Amino acid sequence: MSVALIKELVETPGVPGREERLRAVVRRELTGLVDEMRVDALGNLIAVKRNPGAPKLMIAAHMDEIGFIVSHIDKEKGWLRLQPLGGHDPRHMVAQRVLVSTAEGDLPGILFPGLKPPHIASDEDRKKQPQVSDFFVDMGLPGAVVRERVAIGDPVTLLRGFSMIGDGYSAKAMDDRICVYILIEALRRAQRFGWEVYAVATSQEEVGLRGALTSAYGIHPDVGIALDTTLAVDIPGVAEHEMVTRWGGGAAIKILDGSFIAHPKLTAALRDIATRRGIAWQHEILPRGGTDAGAIQRVHAGVAVATLSTPTRYIHSSVEMVHKDDVEAGIALVAAFIEEGHMADLALT
Repeated sequence: MSVALIKELVETPGVPGREERLRAVVRRELTGLVDEMRVDALGNLIAVKRNPGAPKLMIAAHMDEIGFIVSHIDKEKGWLRLQPLGGHDPRHMVAQRVLVSTAEGDLPGILFPGLKPPHIASDEDRKKQPQVSDFFVDMGLPGAVVRERVAIGDPVTLLRGFSMIGDGYSAKAMDDRICVYILIEALRRAQRFGWEVYAVATSQEEVGLRGALTSAYGIHPDVGIALDTTLAVDIPGVAEHEMVTRWGGGAAIKILDGSFIAHPKLTAALRDIATRRGIAWQHEILPRGGTDAGAIQRVHAGVAVATLSTPTRYIHSSVEMVHKDDVEAGIALVAAFIEEGHMADLALT
C-alpha cells in the first residue's frame, strides 16, 4: 500500500468544480495502466482499459471534497465570507485552519465563527449555536493586501495533513480520495480484465452527483460501481443499530442509501466473490446521503449499479479516519470484480 500516494491525494485541495490538481495526480498514476484517458466538459477524468466486445463496467470515485468559495471580501479588515460547497456541520468547522487557493498560489487562514468568546459572552450568547453563515476566514493580513491577493470565487479547503493513527489513516478529504486510491490500486492489481473498464475520477459529487451523471451518459455502461466512503459510527453515544458500518469490519457492500437502491443480483455477486476469495466485507444501509451510483443508475434505460464503501469515522470533518484493513479489502474486492464480475447473471425476471 502506498501511504505516500494516499497522503498526496488527501492533502491536494479540490472543491467541486475545481478538481484540476487532483486530475493531474490521477492522470500520472493511471498512465501505463490504461489504454486512453480523456477529460470531459465537467472535469471528469475518464480512463479506459479496452476489451472490445466485452460488457462495459464503469467504476466511479469522486475527486472533489467539501469546501467553500470566497463570496465576499471585507474592504477594511480583509475578512473572507464563504459560500459552502457540500454538506458542512458547523460543529466541525470551529477553529480550523484553511487553505485559500488563489491564482498566485495557496494562502493559509483561520476559519472561525463571528460569535463572542465565553469570556465576554452573556448567558443568552452562550445558547447560540454557530451556523455555517456565521463563519469567516481571517487571513492575518491587511484588508488591502487580502483584496490584492484573493479574488471572489477562489476555492477554500480545510488545512489538515495526513496522519497515521494506530491502524488508521486520518486527514481531511478521505471522502473520497481514499476511494480514488482504491480505484488506482485495483487497476494495478487486476490480473485480467473481463470487462471493458471505464475508471472515472468524477467531479462535483458533493453538490449533486453531477460528474457521474454526465460521464455515465457518455459511457453508457452495462454495470456501474461507485466507490465512496460511508459512516462508521461505532463510537460512544451511538446505538448499535445506528452504526451503519463497523470500522475495521471490511469493505461495505451497500444495499441502499438516499440516492439509490442497489441491484440485488449485483450485490449478491459482490458478496459471493468476497466470500470465495476470503475478502472481509459487511452490509451497509445508509438512511440519508448518496453516492455516484445514484446518478449512474438513471442514465439511458437504466444501469445495474452498486456501491462499495470504505467505513470512515468522523466523516465530513478534518479528521476523517479509515482503517488500513478496510482499504485493503476494498482494493481486493474491486480487483476481483474486474477479473470475474462479468460472469455474474444480472438479469431480473
